[in-house]
Amino acid sequence: MKSSKASIGALHPILFFVGVYVVALFFSIFICSTVFYSINGPANEASTKEYKAEQLAGGSYQSSSVAVH
Repeated sequence: MKSSKASIGALHPILFFVGVYVVALFFSIFICSTVFYSINGPANEASTKEYKAEQLAGGSYQSSSVAVH
């Protein structure tokens, strides 16, 4: 008969690689979300606050555009 330690020992490589996979998955999600939010974050925090202050004061946000004929 095999003891319980022998059967767990046989699963050691599988458990090891499952653990490595879980850790790599966690870090990849963390790194990808950090890159995503750094690219898609607000351009400038000061300009965002200024825009919100204008909206609260009743001012309108005007952007200049060039008419091309």
